[in-house]
Amino acid sequence: MFGRRADGRRVKGVDPVVQITPYLMPMRCDAQVLLKHRADMEKLSRFINQQKAEKGVVFTHMQIVIAAYVRAVSQNPEVNRFIMNKQLYSRNNCSVALTILKDPNDPDQGEAVVKFKFDPTDTIYDVRDRIVAGVDANRGPAAQPGLVDKLLGIAFSLPGMPNLIVGLVGLLDRYGLMPGSMLDELPFYVGMYITNTASIGLHDVNHHIYNFGNVSLFLGMGLPEKIAVVEGGKARMKRYLPIGITADERVCQGVHYAHFFRDVKHYLDKPELLLDPPASVRYDKGMEYHEPKLAK
Repeated sequence: MFGRRADGRRVKGVDPVVQITPYLMPMRCDAQVLLKHRADMEKLSRFINQQKAEKGVVFTHMQIVIAAYVRAVSQNPEVNRFIMNKQLYSRNNCSVALTILKDPNDPDQGEAVVKFKFDPTDTIYDVRDRIVAGVDANRGPAAQPGLVDKLLGIAFSLPGMPNLIVGLVGLLDRYGLMPGSMLDELPFYVGMYITNTASIGLHDVNHHIYNFGNVSLFLGMGLPEKIAVVEGGKARMKRYLPIGITADERVCQGVHYAHFFRDVKHYLDKPELLLDPPASVRYDKGMEYHEPKLAK
């Protein structure tokens, strides 16, 4: 309320064209822009194999993609904004959500959504450690049901209750009255949602952005592709990691998105740059935030 929320603060002094866009496209489904990117699998695999051989450290392709996102956000804070009630807000965290199987060997055990908060200075080691800790905490018999599971259990216990709960949450959200503890639990309040459809044998997808919540970016990683390329005057088949990208075009100018995706591509081409923290971090004015490093 009054330009402040538990997860952000209203952005002032933005370009009038950006400011009017939410009134022309009030819902995220109106403003979805679909993109495709193919990351060089050979470069990613070479980095993964080198780190494992030299340091005994194991990285996954998804961890590298998320680390590239975190690093690009540290240089392009404009992309880490969101629209709520037709107003533009700067997010006070760098957050990512993904869906995991509670038991990878038994899909019937259901799924869980895991949210992660990152510090803009995180290296790929920090990103990996946060992801591993979050996934481990939500898998296995010791995993406790989260707020979402508890709410759903209540919602479906009585007729009409789902509409009531969703409506109440939406109302609180619209006017910035949602408690921070609830925003931290609900999966639709992050800067980016990512899915690895390759893990279930599917190609990459351009997933929709939910109108509920404030997710501004959705990435879908698919099965590796082989594409014919010409290098050194010779043709050969090269492996790529396809990524479907869905972005809310209302959160910033196109030039900011261009710089952001240029940086993501740069770090996916040279993941070794993610081994060290960034030389500097850019924040929206008055919106510096930090996330404590995990204890080693």
